[in-house]
Amino acid sequence: MILVHMSYQETIKFLYERLPMFQRIGKAAYKASLNNTLALDRHTGHPHKNFSSIHIAGTNGKGSTSHMLASVFARAGYATGLYTSPHMKDFRERIRVNGAPIPEEAVTDFVNRHRKIIGTLQPSFFEITVAMAFDHFATSGVDVAVVETGMGGRLDSTNIIVPMVSLITNIGLDHTRFLGDTLDKIAVEKAGIIKPGVPVVIGETQPDLKELFSAKALENGSDIMFAGDVFSVQHAEWTPGGGQVVDLLKSGNLLYGGLEVGLDGICQRSNLVSVLGVLEALGQQGLIIADRDVREGLKHVREATGLRGRWEVIGKEPAVVCDAAHNREGLIQAALQLKSMKYKKLHIIFGTVDDKDAAAMMGLLPEDAEWYFAGAGIPRAMDPGLLELKAREKGRKGTAFPSPGAALDAARAAADIVLMTPGLSVIIDA
Repeated sequence: MILVHMSYQETIKFLYERLPMFQRIGKAAYKASLNNTLALDRHTGHPHKNFSSIHIAGTNGKGSTSHMLASVFARAGYATGLYTSPHMKDFRERIRVNGAPIPEEAVTDFVNRHRKIIGTLQPSFFEITVAMAFDHFATSGVDVAVVETGMGGRLDSTNIIVPMVSLITNIGLDHTRFLGDTLDKIAVEKAGIIKPGVPVVIGETQPDLKELFSAKALENGSDIMFAGDVFSVQHAEWTPGGGQVVDLLKSGNLLYGGLEVGLDGICQRSNLVSVLGVLEALGQQGLIIADRDVREGLKHVREATGLRGRWEVIGKEPAVVCDAAHNREGLIQAALQLKSMKYKKLHIIFGTVDDKDAAAMMGLLPEDAEWYFAGAGIPRAMDPGLLELKAREKGRKGTAFPSPGAALDAARAAADIVLMTPGLSVIIDA
C-alpha cells in the first residue's frame, strides 16, 4: 500500500481521529502498559538517550512548575526542551524548544516517516506524542528537557527516561478510576517515576505520605528531599502589571528577597518551592544555576514558554480570568484567590467532563455567583443541561449555554469579573 504524504492539517486530523485521545474520549484511550512506548522508542532509535532531563509528576502544579523550570534553564543558556499536556489551542504547544513550538513540518515529517509502525501498533495519541517530543528534542540538540507526565507516573509514556532529578509536586484525589481511590494508591503510581540512584524531590510535604515516598526512595537508592520542609514563601504581593513578588526562605533564612514571578495564582507559591527543590538537587550534582538566571527565568516565564490558562487574565472591564483548576485541590486554591479580590458580583463559566463529580466541584466555589454552564466540543464533555441540574444539588443557580463562547458573551455583558473554570476543556473553546 502506498502512503500519501499528509499535510499538517491532515496530520493533525489523523492524530485526533485515528488515535485514541484521553482528553477527548477518556478511559478508552488509557493504556496501562509501556509496551507501545518502548516499541516506538526502539523504532525511533532511543532518542531520549541523547539529552538530559527533569521528570515531573504530581496531581497539581506540574505544568506550571515545568514551565518555570524550562524558563530558568533557557535563561541560563541551555537549549531546553519542554513537553507538557494537554494543549489549549494548538497541538504544537505540547512540544517546545526554548519556548518555540515544534514546527508544523516537524510534526508532519515525524508522522509520515512512522506511519507504518503507527498502523501496526495503534498507539494512543499520548504515546505517539511522547515519541514525537523525544525525537524532536534529540534532533534539535537540546541540552536538557523538562518532561511532564500525563496522568500517573509508573505507567506513563514519559517514564522511559532516566532524568537528572525526579519531582513529585503533590498528591490529590484525581483520575481515581485509573490511579486508585486513595491518596496512598495514587502516590504509589506517581512514585513510579523514581529511578535507581536518581534524586527525587517531593514538592508539598504531606505527612501521611512521607513514609511511602521515603521507602520508595530507599528502595531505589535515591536521595530524597521534601522541598516543603526546606523552602517557604514568607511574604507575597501582587504587582499592578500582573505577576507577584515574594520573599523566599531556605531553612528559615532569606534566599531570594523581592523575587518576581510572572504568574498570578496563589498556587504558584507552592510551585516555587518545587522549583527551588529541583534546583537545589541539581546544585548538589554540580549543576549550578546563577541567581540572576533564576530571577529572570521566573519573571519572564509566560513570554519564555507560552504558558497559558493558569489564573490568566484575558480581559478587562469586565475582568475575565481563565484557570485550569480541575480537581478538588485546584478549585480550593481558586476559591482562596477569589477571596483576595474585590468585585460586586462574580460570574462563573463552568464546564467539565463526564467522569468528574460536577456537583462536588461546584460546591468548592462561591455559592453567591451567577453561573453559566457550557460544554466543550469533545465527546467527554458533560451536557450543559445536566450541569444545570447538578448545580441545584449545591444550591447554585445558572443557565445552560450551547458553547463556552456563547457563555462568555453573556457573562461579559453582565459582569465585572468572570472566572472560566475548571480545566482546559472550557477555556479551549471560548
